[in-house]
Amino acid sequence: MSRLRHFVALGAINGLLAVAFGAFAAHALRELLSPGMFDVFRTGVDYQAMHALALLAVGLLAEHAPDLRLLRWAGWAFATGILLFSGSLYILAMTDIRWLGAVTPLGGTAFLIGWGLLAWATMRRSA
Repeated sequence: MSRLRHFVALGAINGLLAVAFGAFAAHALRELLSPGMFDVFRTGVDYQAMHALALLAVGLLAEHAPDLRLLRWAGWAFATGILLFSGSLYILAMTDIRWLGAVTPLGGTAFLIGWGLLAWATMRRSA
């Protein structure tokens, strides 16, 4: 099993939650939220699902990486991004607490850092 298998588990859990939240939105929230807030919620679902796959990649790539440090940081950046980006959008859509919009870019930044670290880790590996 991978040396960073906890990221595979985090990816799987976040994939499960993204599907569950997407179904919840489609069946329970469509009539309760304004179209704009429904789109905000769906954006959170989309990014959670996409970055669940990134977490899976981190965990699976760790099996072949000579230096796990960059992959570990990438995984935690993706997990943090899901929490801050998707989490803030979910809460914003459900509560209309506008200041949460200021948290969302922090999550987006964490995603960018995660992708950069993942790229660096894989380029380093092949060098």
